[in-house]
Amino acid sequence: MTTPTPRVIVPSAAAKGEIFQVKTIISHEMETGLRHDDQGNVIPRKIINKFVCRYNETVVFSVDLHEAISANPFFEFSLRATESGRLDFVWEEDGGAVYMLSHQFTVG
Repeated sequence: MTTPTPRVIVPSAAAKGEIFQVKTIISHEMETGLRHDDQGNVIPRKIINKFVCRYNETVVFSVDLHEAISANPFFEFSLRATESGRLDFVWEEDGGAVYMLSHQFTVG
């Protein structure tokens, strides 16, 4: 399994009150735990089970994921520019691994 790679597309600036789009994806195989290897052993479940976006420490988007989600989960959502600060993106994986990205954002 390769190391998951998160990516985001978000503008670096927006006018106060403007609605802007956020796009996120993480390269992840999303093993469901329902398949077997060549020796007949169950391949353990290993999926991204939670995604959270915070805007200046406030959760603005959150989703819990389950086995039915496809590999490389992609999310697109809208936010309103209220103040300059930081957008934090967090993906949590079964087994406790956490993948994070941060993005500075300016409201002008």
